[in-house]
Amino acid sequence: MSDTLHNTDHTSTHQQEARMPLTPQERKISANLALLFAVRMLGLFLLTPVFADAAKQLSGGDNTALVGFAIGVYGLTQAVMQIPFGMLSDRFGRRPIIMIGMVMFIVGGIICAMTDSVTGIIIGRAIQGLGAISAAITAWIADATRPEVRARAMAMVGGSIGLSFALSLVLSPLLVDSVGLSGLFWVISLLGFVCLLLTTFFVPTVPMHQQVIADVKAKEVLKNRQLFGLNAGVFCLHFTLMSLFVVLPSLLLQLGQIPLGDLWKVYLPVIVIALVLMVPAVFWIETRKQHIRGLLLCVGGLVGLLFVWQFVSASFWASVVALGVFFVIFNILEALIPSMISRATPPQHKGLALGLYNMFQALGVATGGAVGGLLVQYFSANTVFLLAAMLCLIWLWITYKTQ
Repeated sequence: MSDTLHNTDHTSTHQQEARMPLTPQERKISANLALLFAVRMLGLFLLTPVFADAAKQLSGGDNTALVGFAIGVYGLTQAVMQIPFGMLSDRFGRRPIIMIGMVMFIVGGIICAMTDSVTGIIIGRAIQGLGAISAAITAWIADATRPEVRARAMAMVGGSIGLSFALSLVLSPLLVDSVGLSGLFWVISLLGFVCLLLTTFFVPTVPMHQQVIADVKAKEVLKNRQLFGLNAGVFCLHFTLMSLFVVLPSLLLQLGQIPLGDLWKVYLPVIVIALVLMVPAVFWIETRKQHIRGLLLCVGGLVGLLFVWQFVSASFWASVVALGVFFVIFNILEALIPSMISRATPPQHKGLALGLYNMFQALGVATGGAVGGLLVQYFSANTVFLLAAMLCLIWLWITYKTQ
């Protein structure tokens, strides 16, 4: 009887949360920070869809392992700096820490724009990654929103990542074709400057929680089984994404017999269809509170897709369809995981927990690019699909055990 009452109260609470709207202030801050996050991630993502092919014009561009490392290296430095930047934002405020991070992003982009070697790109991308502001942005959103609506605000940020990657797939080939690889990095630096302006002038200041998170030990957050499962999941998701895009640009160009500047014609319809299909799925999961079921279904679908993809990767159209299915799943997970993180994170551990989450995400980016490059260099493209499938299978098992 008591369990029935508890479940009824729990359902009633969720229904109240679903009906509770964001205040104008919450909506404004969440939208501005989601835009800031989206623009910054667009700047980071713009290199990914084309660099495996465009790097051939650079010194060292024939070394696939080095190219893969250049794609993912910003994730390595992000991983190192996520927790320190999250803690610093808890101590000194979100705005100044984000401003420092964006200055580093701009400087790194300028270094990339002025180099003619893959090694120079690695240095510039590493400096960009040092400005690890993801935890500070998400903590700022948490500061500005009530617990009852915070999941929706966090989902806005998660969705902005998927949207940024979608835009990068379309814009990146066009930019490289029109202004070259160096010009692409100048555009990336310009996006960083836009983020700096947004941070400085457009996002209102809100009070933070009084408890200083720097005083909390990391192990107190790591003990949370649900957070561990979600952190492992975002690592696997971004490992898969970055490793695939070491393979896909050259694969699609070769199979489709198209120039680099026309690659957007492949990406655009795939992304549009994926976004259209993703929206009702996320809406259903959020309104019916089916987060765990949705997560399990998405990860299971990802495992099956990657196992099949290795056998059809020699077909252009099969690869295009597989890419579309991948992005439907990817966009759902990019909205779903931050929402679940926000629900599982104790308020007093907010900055530290979000720092750990973003650290795992960045590690996935770094290792996905590096390992994908090594596999292509010394084995074959199909080994990338196989390894990603096995990793997602482990993710599925972890999710089943921890959620």
